[in-house]
Amino acid sequence: MVEFRMPKLGESIAEATVISWLKNVGDYIAAEETLLEVATDKVDSEVPSPVSGIIKEIRFQKNDVVPVGTVMALIEASGEQAQSQSSVTPETSGLPADQGRSQSQVAEPISPYASATPSSVAQLRQGGTTFLSPLIISIAQKENLSIEELQLIPGSGADGRLQKSDVYQYLKNRKYPVQSKPVVQSPPTSSYPKPKINYTEGKDYIIEMDRMRKMIADHMVYSKQTSPHVTSYLEVDVTDLVTWRNNHKEAFQAKTGQKLTFTPLFVEAVAKAIQAYPLINVAVEDTKIYVRKDINIGMATALPTGNLIVPVVRNADTKDLAALASDVNQLADSARTNTLKPEQIQGSTFTISNVGTFGSLMGTPIINQPEVAILAFGIIKKRPEVITTAKGDEIAIRSMMFLSLSFDHRVVDGFLGGSFLRKVGDYLEQFDTNTTY
Repeated sequence: MVEFRMPKLGESIAEATVISWLKNVGDYIAAEETLLEVATDKVDSEVPSPVSGIIKEIRFQKNDVVPVGTVMALIEASGEQAQSQSSVTPETSGLPADQGRSQSQVAEPISPYASATPSSVAQLRQGGTTFLSPLIISIAQKENLSIEELQLIPGSGADGRLQKSDVYQYLKNRKYPVQSKPVVQSPPTSSYPKPKINYTEGKDYIIEMDRMRKMIADHMVYSKQTSPHVTSYLEVDVTDLVTWRNNHKEAFQAKTGQKLTFTPLFVEAVAKAIQAYPLINVAVEDTKIYVRKDINIGMATALPTGNLIVPVVRNADTKDLAALASDVNQLADSARTNTLKPEQIQGSTFTISNVGTFGSLMGTPIINQPEVAILAFGIIKKRPEVITTAKGDEIAIRSMMFLSLSFDHRVVDGFLGGSFLRKVGDYLEQFDTNTTY
């Protein structure tokens, strides 16, 4: 019986991740035929079997992280190989074929990296809807690829896996540079024991996260680990804005051909407030603060699958209400029909989320890295409120809404966060009812 061990893939590589096994227990495999695919943060590779025989045991599954030298499988070698070899470990990258083995070994361990460079290794793959290889993660981090961009790159590998060539081809043709830090991060290991989940077979059931949901999860964890989140709240009276919108939505559509939702009105108010407080429109890298001149508003949008994507209204401060409505409607429609183009989800500098769409009173949104703030708009509700009129204080029915701003306390203090939030509220409360379109 031959022990097949995790190969040593480089001097600084101590472990690798199993991407997939190409053979199952009980299958016959020929010497030098690919047995499995593994991934490190440097390169992915197809690892061949050093012997011919029947696979008797596989000890690790897809996505398992395996230390170098660990026995991964048992192969019942056929013929003379069974007598000459009991344990094989593919050798370190770059070693000649006759080095790195004991004198007692008769059969030659086969290394997938012998005299190979990363560019000459077998095709580099990413696991389609279920797995994102360390290589693709490494490239995404190096090239500042955002989570949304990775979602839209078509994979040419097996089962739609994303290959290195796919990513570089996309980067070559990318129209807009992305000023974002890598978002695909694995959560840190913890010594705290995971709580046991009580699961009733036949009653409860399990849903596997799809690729997009896994990436969203990674992005959210990465953001919380990176930015110390603080959330401020403000209640605003949007009665005048609501009345104007309700009175003009039909005429607006007739003249511009666009539906008038609240979102373009929110985008307009946020863009104006950013002009007043430009230091909310920044990104952070270590000790550097990048102040963006463009005001590109990302709008968190729910997909029919329940997943989330953030299309971007570019240069929102330069557009009138009709143009903003056109952009918002087109982006929302494209998101719902899964026809967004990569450039439509790139380069946001500030993000908003309309949690009121789902009936939420308010929210505590998570910052869309590498931005430093995100603003949530709650549901608009009519309530009796005390207002001051020429006659004095009176109780009136008003349309009220909560705003909640989450900001990165590394660079945004309470004064800046609170002042910006108040400015957005002022624009909404003091909406010009003489606005034309």
